[in-house]
Amino acid sequence: MNIANTITLVRISMIPLFLAILLVKMPYSNILAAIIFLLAAGTDGIDGYLARARKEVTNLGKFLDPLADKLLITSAFIYLVELNRVEAWIAIIIVAREFAVTGLRTLVIDKGIVIPANKWGKIKTVLQVIVVVILLLVYDLNVKIMGFSLIRIILYITVFITALSGISYFVKAKEVFLNPK
Repeated sequence: MNIANTITLVRISMIPLFLAILLVKMPYSNILAAIIFLLAAGTDGIDGYLARARKEVTNLGKFLDPLADKLLITSAFIYLVELNRVEAWIAIIIVAREFAVTGLRTLVIDKGIVIPANKWGKIKTVLQVIVVVILLLVYDLNVKIMGFSLIRIILYITVFITALSGISYFVKAKEVFLNPK
């Protein structure tokens, strides 16, 4: 166990706390939940940086880090459906993309292919974190641009980028499907 893996485990342990605060429905619970969510999301870059900088990249870390990310994002979006702030189809696209990319990476690793995170995946992650925080903090803000809710526009852009990033991983791995040997 190293510091990077410990940070990842802390991120995972913050997920039930994040959800519990939303469930309690106390004053300022959305603000507190958003802070915890941001802290958890912020640890994502820290653990990876420390693991690489200290040359302590481990198989456990390679497993836990993406798992922690997926648990945090999927938990947030599923709970946003419960709060009626996100339609179920949006959460389904986001969760399905996470499972599909994880499955793809598992499939291609057996063939010696590693698909690293790309710019679309990084943009997707940043947008998802931003949209979760917006939906927790300012959901009732009704700013319109040409008759459309600014929050909805940001949400739909996030869904589009999420789908696009998922597709980009499958395009990178097309050889696996074209040459299944």
